[in-house]
Amino acid sequence: MEFGLFDHMDHGAGTVAEDFEHRLRLAEAGEALGFTRFHATEHHGTPLSVAPSPSLLMAALSQRTTRLRFGPLVWNLPLYNPLRLAEEIAMLDQLSGGRLELGVGRGASPIELRLHGVAPEEAEARFEEGLALILAALGAAGGQLDFQGRFYRAEGLPVTFGPVQAPHPPLWYGITRAQTVPRVARQRMNIVTSHDAAAFRPITDAYRALIPPGEALPLMGINRHTVVAETDAEAMALARRAYAAWHLSFTHLWRLKGGAPHTLMFPPDFDALLASGKALAGSPATVRTQLARQIEASGCNYVLLRFAFGDMCAGESLASQALFARQVMAEFGPVHLQPVS
Repeated sequence: MEFGLFDHMDHGAGTVAEDFEHRLRLAEAGEALGFTRFHATEHHGTPLSVAPSPSLLMAALSQRTTRLRFGPLVWNLPLYNPLRLAEEIAMLDQLSGGRLELGVGRGASPIELRLHGVAPEEAEARFEEGLALILAALGAAGGQLDFQGRFYRAEGLPVTFGPVQAPHPPLWYGITRAQTVPRVARQRMNIVTSHDAAAFRPITDAYRALIPPGEALPLMGINRHTVVAETDAEAMALARRAYAAWHLSFTHLWRLKGGAPHTLMFPPDFDALLASGKALAGSPATVRTQLARQIEASGCNYVLLRFAFGDMCAGESLASQALFARQVMAEFGPVHLQPVS
């Protein structure tokens, strides 16, 4: 079982500069504590993210850490010139000595796509074509690239260098449906969900069934808001306060522009989130029990923890992260799942 860090990079109670330093400190501490990766989202026009340029955040992480792997979950490909992004990906992988993780998606928010001039109904096609062009560019180092598509093209484009990780860094994708598994399995994408454990189990079972015996299994992760404190009462008090602030950021664009989030996966209060199995909160002993149940029910082999959210200060999230690493994470080794009857 591997454990990573996840962050929406939402705006906290201080300044934006303090938000950045808070997360960089979490990454530094997380590396020392044994977390293997740091993942961050991409959002625009909302306090849900003060890091609308994932590449800049990843560049900072490349200089503040030495072993930790990192990457966006996800770069919203329809918002990019794929050739320009391929250059950034190669550069980030070189800067970090080959530690970049390549998370890709079509953009979860129709409002954000429209704000940037992209028709939501074109997002899937732009994503597929953009990803094909990015992977072609990353694999063409030292040569020239030719590509003809509906949205993008390249004619004799010189590609001067590529990533350290050949032919490209590991791919990641946010997944919600088992029907998507054959597509991600073809490229051996690592997958992540914020859904509950029972909803993820058909996806992990389907993915395992498509991987030949003896081949390494891609990472299949669950993403959870997490608060660990000395007592259940302390953890719940902090989680309720911080989550209320986070949820205001989560719903900001829909309250501003109308409508509702396209996936109502996050209820308005933390108690409901915890009851749904989409969070972890309590003393180390309580969280160990919660986590064991979720791992068994979901079939995951990777857990992403969100220790910083809402109005938490750096001291609160750092303490929660340290308690989890020392008294929860240390109890979990490789998980051997039994077949589902």
